[in-house]
Amino acid sequence: MPTNPTSEPKLHQQRQVAESFGADPERYDRARPRYPQALVEQIVAATPGPEMLDVGSGTGIVARQLAAAGCKVLGVEPDARMAEFARGTGVETEVATFEAWEPAGRQFDAIVSGQTWHWVDAVAGGAKAAQALRPGGRLVVFWNVFQPPPEVNDAFAAVYREVMPDMPVYQSVMPALEGYSVFFTKAADGIRHAAAFDEPEEWRFDWEQVYTRDDWVYQVPTFGGHHLLPPAKLNQLQEGLGAAVDAAGGSFTMSYTTVAVTATRAGAA
Repeated sequence: MPTNPTSEPKLHQQRQVAESFGADPERYDRARPRYPQALVEQIVAATPGPEMLDVGSGTGIVARQLAAAGCKVLGVEPDARMAEFARGTGVETEVATFEAWEPAGRQFDAIVSGQTWHWVDAVAGGAKAAQALRPGGRLVVFWNVFQPPPEVNDAFAAVYREVMPDMPVYQSVMPALEGYSVFFTKAADGIRHAAAFDEPEEWRFDWEQVYTRDDWVYQVPTFGGHHLLPPAKLNQLQEGLGAAVDAAGGSFTMSYTTVAVTATRAGAA
């Protein structure tokens, strides 16, 4: 399950967790959900050109979706393991945190960030984005927010309470969008603080994905900090979550809302 945004007010400082996703980049790339095609199309339609920067580009999931839509994408990724995997899929990637990355005079038509902007200092990130965007260019930061069916959510929470009692963040059940709202607010506030953008807005896209037991269990180690668990504890967690899916009939339909916070760089395009 994802990190509870409300429990980690300064996630960008939690570097051990932020850089934990590269422990198994192949699993991450295979297991993590993609983003709705409607979002990709709206990004392309709302930007003045094809040159894009993908912040926290990871294994290149976002970059490849945009490249398939005709964009030229450069990734910036702090984890060298993730960057190496992305390069192997054809995504040009530079290794750096976004705060430390140097545009070196380069400017882009769009800067995007999928499921990663909460690992960036929102104020520094907004300022760096303003520096690296052409006037009229667009910043789009977005998250896949998922909500299992109530009975599956309750069962998952019970497993976390049993297996990981010292990590209460995974044990509570809350409306998913409410939990993530702090991310959206921080992103918008950082954009406003840069004083270089038009007023930020939100885009939302609702969609669904079916997970089998094996699908979900395979994805679990890619969640933030989970690879830090002792192998026996991780196995116990996976077995418990798998049993919860079995009890739901062997599969379940996850409801997703992809939320983007976006704004245009002020000035003539």
